[in-house]
Amino acid sequence: MNVVEEIQKNREYAVNIRRHFHRHPELSWEEHETAKKIREELTKMGIPYVEVADTGTVATLKGKSDKPVIGLRCDIDALPITEVKDLEYKSQNPGVMHACGHDSHITMLLTAAKILSEHKDELNCTVKFIFQPAEEVMEGAEKILNSGAVDDLDTVAGMHIFPFLDAGTISVDAGPRYTSAAFMKIKIIGKSGHGAMPQFVVDPIYVGAKVVDALQSIASRETNPIDTVVVSVCTFHSGTLSNIFAQTAELSGTVRTFNPKLRNELPVMIERIIKNTCEAYRATYEFEYNPGVPPTINDPEYSVIAEESVRKILGEKGIAHYAGTPGGEDFSYFLEKYPGIYAFVGCGNESKDCCYSLHHERFDLDEDGMLNGAAFYVQYLLDVQEKLKK
Repeated sequence: MNVVEEIQKNREYAVNIRRHFHRHPELSWEEHETAKKIREELTKMGIPYVEVADTGTVATLKGKSDKPVIGLRCDIDALPITEVKDLEYKSQNPGVMHACGHDSHITMLLTAAKILSEHKDELNCTVKFIFQPAEEVMEGAEKILNSGAVDDLDTVAGMHIFPFLDAGTISVDAGPRYTSAAFMKIKIIGKSGHGAMPQFVVDPIYVGAKVVDALQSIASRETNPIDTVVVSVCTFHSGTLSNIFAQTAELSGTVRTFNPKLRNELPVMIERIIKNTCEAYRATYEFEYNPGVPPTINDPEYSVIAEESVRKILGEKGIAHYAGTPGGEDFSYFLEKYPGIYAFVGCGNESKDCCYSLHHERFDLDEDGMLNGAAFYVQYLLDVQEKLKK
């Protein structure tokens, strides 16, 4: 099969279906119409599927061999963002937008499924197409994995459209792609009183400020400078009036790292600093820590295969190298269980006004990049099956 030619034959299909999903975005766990449309398309292709995790779908295409079983995954949910760009295919659901490109992720996987189903005689493997809900709230991957529908995978691949890379390039670098993504809540408990009489109170705002400042020493003084460590306090709420010291201050934030060992050590460091800072200023505290998702780490062997797949469809110029990014992605649970890769697919193009960040109210993508992603799925599948058969 000439993958690039097959993609071009299906260009109109891909563009039209992506724009359909863009017009009709749905939030995490609310992707009912999205799932319905995905299942309709799979039915047209003659690919059987099972419904999992409510709005999730796992479709199975059997080639000439039951093994290996290769998983290809996409996410399907949108974000609570109001789209402001006046596109012909602008979101019709007020306050909801595919600002993270999941509409194109669905399209890339459906287009790959369509082409592979038409060339089933060239498959010496079984393919599982995984349409995962609720990535934005980082809950869908675990539910798919716990469903039993993908227990037989030998390897798995996913991808994200990436405006930070030019359309026509793809990054499949080995090693960390995304950091872990943990979340914390801190409650500082002081003693309330009159704003003019600080000697009688324990000011939770002052103590909270000291905690925020002290937490920055983790990245600057407690961890290896080579490691990426982010400890960010992003909310700070206390008080009701300008002349009253409140009894409590409530803080929340996020914690990120690429290092799995450090991921387990960070909550201990954080609580020690909170505890000792509060004691120094006569306050007490409550601490909640949600470890969130692990880092997303590409298997080196499969990254080599993926890089060659990129060369086959885009040439040497299509190979991009991009350092991991401190975002979170629950595809990490798949890569904890199975070897595989996660690709960054370039979709940036200033001439088409496709130059805004993910989660931006003006986000859009160069659809040529999306087609490259679909081509990559097909080529990578063909290359991986040969590798695993040897």
